[in-house]
Amino acid sequence: MLNVDGHMPGLSILIPVHNRDVTRLVQSLAGQAMDWKGPVEIICLDDGSQEPCRLLNRALIDWPLVTYRELPHNIGRSAVRNRLAASAKQPWLLLLDNNVHLPDSRFLARYAAAIVQTKAPVLVGGTTYEPTSPTDTAAYLRWHYGRCREAFSAAVRQQTAHSQFKLKNVLMRADVFDQVKLDETLTRYGHEDTKFGWRLRAAGIAVQHLDNPVLHDGLEAGETFLLNSRQAVQNLVYMYRREALGADTKLLRVALQLQRLGLGTATRIALAPVEPLLKRQLLGSSPQLRNLDILKLLWALRALK
Repeated sequence: MLNVDGHMPGLSILIPVHNRDVTRLVQSLAGQAMDWKGPVEIICLDDGSQEPCRLLNRALIDWPLVTYRELPHNIGRSAVRNRLAASAKQPWLLLLDNNVHLPDSRFLARYAAAIVQTKAPVLVGGTTYEPTSPTDTAAYLRWHYGRCREAFSAAVRQQTAHSQFKLKNVLMRADVFDQVKLDETLTRYGHEDTKFGWRLRAAGIAVQHLDNPVLHDGLEAGETFLLNSRQAVQNLVYMYRREALGADTKLLRVALQLQRLGLGTATRIALAPVEPLLKRQLLGSSPQLRNLDILKLLWALRALK
């Protein structure tokens, strides 16, 4: 999709910042800006980071192409992305998480080629992980989960295009984002991007998945990952109770079926005593993700009761 003068439409790269040094990521993006063949801006909005992190990122204020701002307090994952999109000046938005790096020097070039070739309004690049396990053993569970449950090819993700939606690495038209927006009432961690994908599907907006991943390197400790996973389950149940969304997810299908069979309470009571054991196994050296699935079922049943 080129302008009448043969140039690419402009691109706004949007990065929410929270307790993360993003200077390396921004430097990589700025170094590839010429590959876009159109105007490029990079907007970083700090969402209530601690002062040491802000000191590192304030260097961005003087960088070409970059706009860096700070919010006085944390407004949340959905609200900060909505704020970033509202401040963008260009007709295409590239939404990235702050805990990623670019895998090579052709990242923006592949996206630029894709909007010409596919003409899709929403392009999802995907996520990849280092092939070797992290030296920090506390991060092993998050790495293992990402490799097994998130690092899928575009062909696999395209089979459930809207359900496999993650905002970690997405290119979309600004008017599409403005039409759909993120739900700012989801204040807990998790599934705000899932709901965004559902909204795209409801609006009949096509989603094209690409093999243009970012490298997820900001791996949280296992305990934090389990806490975030529990909050994500609670968010999922909240959306189901409020708007009847999410009933087609595998987790809620199982939980709701148990409830319909009158087995929800019995299952919850049976699983409660093994919860500490399941957590301990997951935080060990050889986590079995099936145990995480069991924990999520327990958390869902508790939230549904």
